[in-house]
Amino acid sequence: LRPSSATTPNAFDSPAPSISSLAALTSTPGRNSETMSKAPVVISSKEQFNNILKSSTIVVADFFADWCGPCKAIAPIYETLSASLSRPGAVTFVKINSDNNTDLAEEYSVSSLPTFLLFRDGKVTQKVQGANPSELREVVQKLASEVQSLGESSGGGGGGDGGGLWKGAEIPRGYSDITVQVETRGCELLNADEDAGPVKVLFDGSKPSALNKGKGKDSAKDWVQSGADDQLLLFIPFQSSIKLHTLQLTSLPEDGQDDVSRPEVIHLYTNRAQNLDFSEADDTEPTQAVTLTPTDWNADGTANISLRYVKFQKTTTLIVYVQKGSDGAETVRLDRLRLIGEAGAKREMGKLQKVGEDE
Repeated sequence: LRPSSATTPNAFDSPAPSISSLAALTSTPGRNSETMSKAPVVISSKEQFNNILKSSTIVVADFFADWCGPCKAIAPIYETLSASLSRPGAVTFVKINSDNNTDLAEEYSVSSLPTFLLFRDGKVTQKVQGANPSELREVVQKLASEVQSLGESSGGGGGGDGGGLWKGAEIPRGYSDITVQVETRGCELLNADEDAGPVKVLFDGSKPSALNKGKGKDSAKDWVQSGADDQLLLFIPFQSSIKLHTLQLTSLPEDGQDDVSRPEVIHLYTNRAQNLDFSEADDTEPTQAVTLTPTDWNADGTANISLRYVKFQKTTTLIVYVQKGSDGAETVRLDRLRLIGEAGAKREMGKLQKVGEDE
């Protein structure tokens, strides 16, 4: 095996910032904050890998080696894609150390590193050699459409269930769900209740447990909730410069209680390098302010928020500030967040780009 010559450190044009850069940028003192991760599965045997091929409709495999510089350079981006797109039983990302799994490397004719293989129903459908973000991006776009088709084939419309993408509301004609563009490892949620779920559940593709029988009381908490009061500050960086058309928010407080509510007043801010704190958000003119009424929420607890499209044409980060819950409740709850629009050009990260510096 040899390291691929497809990319050199100076030519490595990443569509997303390094994880360490984003972690530093989004570190804001004050209320509780939390970051997200859903790491790829590390393969230790051929049997383990074959079992994953049987149990997951789509599998993305990264063949790498510890000594491979380009492998290390693209690893943060691969981990970000895993966090964004992994779906239980539907989409699984794995990492295969070619030195420790020579049988797999030989079986799939891996001759240079890194090599990325896309499997559908156990068969290789696409192969990318080298730390080439543009090629990898094409694979990811294909994967995103595959994930979308899984959701549609499993009845994933409003209120649908199954292993694919759940949709709480119809998507406006001419646009698509671009939630996969979220740089999930850089997300930050301020004033989160530690007893609720982690911030990553907002972007989960599955149906909220609160819509299932029993309101999800016996399952993991797949929603976020505010802690000290009825405010939340969510910072969302994107892997590309996107055009946002609609936000879909799902909020499913338990029936018969008044302490937890849905959002009522929401302020949106674009293209901030890091999260605001609550006093800054109150003193800053929002890109758009939204006030929701009870009639804005459908039967699945989802509200479609139409955006002033001209103001969200080149969006690289988004801050969602839930300024106030409804009916004077003590806390506010969010179950899912979907972003609808168009993915645009890759981000030009400038000084944020740390990938390959040490090579």
